[in-house]
Amino acid sequence: MQPSSYLKTGYSRPPSLLNTFRLPVPACASFFVFSFTMPPSLRVLLSLLIPTSSFSSPLLSSQAHTNTMSKQHPVPKRYSVFLACSLLLAIALLADFLWASSNLSLNSSNQVLVAVSVSTPSNKKKKEPKALNRELMSVNATYADIQAPHWDWEQMPEAPVPRLDGFAIQLHNLFYVFAGYGSIDHVHSHVDIFNFTSNTWDGRFDMPKEMANSHLGMATDGRYIYAISGQYGPQCRKPTNRNFVLDAKTKQWSELPSLPVPRYAPATQLWRGRLHVMGGSKEDRHEPGLEHWSLAVKNGKALEAEWRIEVPIPRGGPHRACVVANDKLLVIGGQEGDFMAKPGSPIFKCSRRHEVVYTNVYMLDDENQWKQLPPMPKPNSHIESAWVIVNNSIIIVGGTTEKHPVTKKMILAGEVFRFNLDNLEWSVIGRMPFRMKTTLVGFWDGWLYFTSGQRDRGPSDPSPKRVVGSTWRTKLHL
Repeated sequence: MQPSSYLKTGYSRPPSLLNTFRLPVPACASFFVFSFTMPPSLRVLLSLLIPTSSFSSPLLSSQAHTNTMSKQHPVPKRYSVFLACSLLLAIALLADFLWASSNLSLNSSNQVLVAVSVSTPSNKKKKEPKALNRELMSVNATYADIQAPHWDWEQMPEAPVPRLDGFAIQLHNLFYVFAGYGSIDHVHSHVDIFNFTSNTWDGRFDMPKEMANSHLGMATDGRYIYAISGQYGPQCRKPTNRNFVLDAKTKQWSELPSLPVPRYAPATQLWRGRLHVMGGSKEDRHEPGLEHWSLAVKNGKALEAEWRIEVPIPRGGPHRACVVANDKLLVIGGQEGDFMAKPGSPIFKCSRRHEVVYTNVYMLDDENQWKQLPPMPKPNSHIESAWVIVNNSIIIVGGTTEKHPVTKKMILAGEVFRFNLDNLEWSVIGRMPFRMKTTLVGFWDGWLYFTSGQRDRGPSDPSPKRVVGSTWRTKLHL
């Protein structure tokens, strides 16, 4: 209603809303009851919309007065609808405001506060399992260790340099130790000699400059030492396919025909007049090779110009023990995968990749077929030079096993394993003074020796740490 309309009807202010609604008696009664139950603040606000002159006893005006006004000044229906909607909206807004200020609203707020206060201890509970997991990890770090008798070890003179991924060949009482990493950025290119009779390191000479510095395959006929393929340089550099032979008596080197393709740490052994090379890792350093070649040799000379293709090994990969025993060729343990050069790295920086460690033992029989023998007690790798033959048994010292399932770190082995060739049974016969991989193992006069490699971080942490040159021995009783 416009102000001009007020003048026409004779009112100085808008007519009562109740007059406008023309409420029936039941509705008026309900509104009358509501007026006494509503809060005072709401009554005040409603009085602005519903003038007190329109109320009688105490809210509604008399029926006669209402009827008289309605008859004299009827309000158009369009204004009635508008004012009714306005009243309902006002009541709704005021009720919402008053409810938000009431005790019910406060109680609801308290519930939110309680929820927040409860969340604090729940956060603490989430942290407790983490602490528990750390404790369990510490306890379970040695889960891969196999129970074994305690052995007394005697420490011998330390090697002139620490070595990792080197190789060793024993000729009578002399132990020839080749190449290896001194650190990830430094590799050796010389040979050290340990004398088992005097228990001293008393010889050294250089390797050919073109010869691999680690991950070699090696074998001997008792005088000549054959060095096959391997990695040239530090970090994770490329392999070479060049091969060399050492006359241990004269300390002179000569070269053999190159492999068809280069390999990292191939299984290598001299068997029935032929130099056998198989498996290893391919040129990417990770993919296992299955190829198997042989070359006829005699007195340090190749009798053929090229390598002959042989029956592939069932499972390829590097870091395996390759043994000739009882005129049989055996390949033990090893792994699939290895560190790889980081893509684009100018120094071929090593980057860890997934590895699978083997328990497999294979034997090449008289029919030139691979036969599978009983597996090792646990997966084991980095054992290419960690074995000796004593009393018709293969003795393997240390190595690496599957990575830790939680920390994903490499786990070193500290057991001494025995494979009895009489009954083809494995056993764990002793423990090393600490866990170590790429050990270089020899045997002389009843003593079992090992030197060099990468040792663990301590009794409760089998992951690798320092590269060492320490030398130890123990009396072996089989």
